[in-house]
Amino acid sequence: MGPTPPKHPGLGLIAFVAACFVAASVGGMVTAPNIPGWYAGLAKPSWNPPAWVFGPVWTALYLGMAVAAWLVWRQGGWAGAARPLSAFGVQLVLNVLWSFVFFGLRRPGLAFGEVLLLWAAIAATMVLFWRRSVAAGALFVPYLAWVTFASVLNFAVWRLNA
Repeated sequence: MGPTPPKHPGLGLIAFVAACFVAASVGGMVTAPNIPGWYAGLAKPSWNPPAWVFGPVWTALYLGMAVAAWLVWRQGGWAGAARPLSAFGVQLVLNVLWSFVFFGLRRPGLAFGEVLLLWAAIAATMVLFWRRSVAAGALFVPYLAWVTFASVLNFAVWRLNA
């Protein structure tokens, strides 16, 4: 017999959405003040998206992350999904850390190294989620794709401004 599912799955969804958007808000507090001055003054590649693209993309990605974690959690709770949910927590912390390194410390080169760790953590979480729920794993595909793009962009900004 498998793990017992949580008694209140709706509350779990709310908690995962809240956790993801708290992470987004913390990262945003470091990012937003640095966009008009420091980031605007950096050399960027011609394929750099306009600033307005990032908000809607990240909103959708954070929502997808939350739903994916909830799908894994609702199958067996924390005890039944400790490993994939721990991986989820690690990648969420690394996600926020990138904002601190890139925007807070203004260190694109160091941020590039950090985003590679984030990419690996996202990929590992995606695999662990996929084993529990195809839908949960699939929800991480756009996130991994975006962070792949963001990694290349981070690298380009670093090199253009070194």
